[in-house]
Amino acid sequence: MENRSFRRIGRDASVIGLGAWQLGADWGDVSEADAHATLQAAVDAGVTFIDTADVYGDGRSEQIVGSFVKDKPGLTVATKMGRRLPQEPANYHLDNFRAWTDRSRANLGVDTLDLVQLHCPPTAVFSSDEVFDGLDTLVQEKRIAAYGVSVEKVDEALTAIARPGVASVQIILNAFRLKPLERVLPAAAEAGVGIIARVPLASGLLSGRYDENTAFAADDHRNYNRHGESFDVGETFSGVDFSTGLEAVRRLRPAVPAGATMAQFALRWIIDQPAVTVVIPGARNPDQARANAHAAELSPLSPETRELITAVYDELIRPQVHDKW
Repeated sequence: MENRSFRRIGRDASVIGLGAWQLGADWGDVSEADAHATLQAAVDAGVTFIDTADVYGDGRSEQIVGSFVKDKPGLTVATKMGRRLPQEPANYHLDNFRAWTDRSRANLGVDTLDLVQLHCPPTAVFSSDEVFDGLDTLVQEKRIAAYGVSVEKVDEALTAIARPGVASVQIILNAFRLKPLERVLPAAAEAGVGIIARVPLASGLLSGRYDENTAFAADDHRNYNRHGESFDVGETFSGVDFSTGLEAVRRLRPAVPAGATMAQFALRWIIDQPAVTVVIPGARNPDQARANAHAAELSPLSPETRELITAVYDELIRPQVHDKW
């Protein structure tokens, strides 16, 4: 497994990590035993970076991850905060930061959190000196070792990258979301800010396992948030219409290398971007975790394949998503 550096904090991470949203909630039920087996399979395959959040299962994901990583040195756990209260800029202040991180520290069973990210806050938060002064205070108090941001929009990412204390930016990046390639990835590389690529499989669309007859459970966000009813629609299928995404996958499938899955192909495209530090596909079972990690073993995609991905994006996907985020 290749490792890449979070330069601003001097910490390396496996280029493929594990997103732990599925282990908490919103993707159907995953038992604690299955969650631990999934985490173990990922680590056995070389994963050293796990991403979670305080709202995944109202802390359940953090608790599961915390119980797993105990006595396992060398792993980095990133969590997120800020969505336990209404999304209003006034709620982003030091007292709340202390309370939120204290809860996450308890859930994860650590004194100091490795990396805490603001969890897609309102746009105004990214321009607030008070917010980032508060985050600096958390570092000084050793509640956290470093901080970053998770964003919905390219402009939010660029504003955050300009902040000297920001160690990482987490952003949706996949074959259905090419806009970050234009400015965000170059700016992050120049500034030494890590890029955490999330929603890498477009909520499973890019796994190639779905068709027009696929049904999702009532408690799965791919059912209840398909039109942005509960949170930003860009988090579900990357904001792409389901049927359009299926057609795009059909056009890309012939380019998948022999012996690889569609999901591995999609992950390989992301890690072919040198400014990406780590990509965080989710997994609900050990087989998925192992398969995701093995994507790092694929050869880089050819220029012709990359051109095909861009062409499919330009024709089918760009009109739906490019100017929204």
